[in-house]
Amino acid sequence: MSALVIAVDGPSGSGKSSASRGVARELGLRYLDTGAMYRAMTWWMLHHGVDVHDSQAVAARAADPGIVSGTDPDGPTIHVDGADVSGPIREQEVTGAVSAVSAVPEVRRRLVALQQEIIGEGGIVVEGRDIGSVVAPDAPVKVYLTASAEARALRRTAELAGTTVEAQQAAMRRRDTLDSTRKTDPLSMAAGAVELDTTALDLDEVIASVLRLVKERA
Repeated sequence: MSALVIAVDGPSGSGKSSASRGVARELGLRYLDTGAMYRAMTWWMLHHGVDVHDSQAVAARAADPGIVSGTDPDGPTIHVDGADVSGPIREQEVTGAVSAVSAVPEVRRRLVALQQEIIGEGGIVVEGRDIGSVVAPDAPVKVYLTASAEARALRRTAELAGTTVEAQQAAMRRRDTLDSTRKTDPLSMAAGAVELDTTALDLDEVIASVLRLVKERA
């Protein structure tokens, strides 16, 4: 297990974060939320007045923020320039801008390099949208989580205050389109990945399914 890399991909609301943390906890592995890194980059851009819809402006500043990700599944952290931004990166302003920032090639190159450096230490469950296809294509275990649009929206609504299922469905449709059609590293199921539909599964069932896959492939 000390060298095992488990890649978990899928759209927002599919259960990646909770399942990945649970699997990491069960196996005594580290955990990396790559989406938090893109959110951290987005937060920094917004905080520094960069127009997140100007790809050239974002590209010019992509190397500036110091981003450090914690890998404890029981308490994952994310710091930017020494400040804990775990809370701010989940706010609506960041959520609405993260796809635009994530689509910038310079941002992706910078963060993929950071992610691969962390993964290189081994023993980790990594979740995101391009882990199995780009970040860790040689991972022995690749999982692609999916769920119905309604189930994904219900889950996200339960996590966020002041929103509705309808609003979340609309937001997810927009983000899915942006993530799956961007030119650099689009969201897609990696070759060799096992697709797992989590619509009718609770968290324990999802974790158990991934653990069975690990037993088969690792």
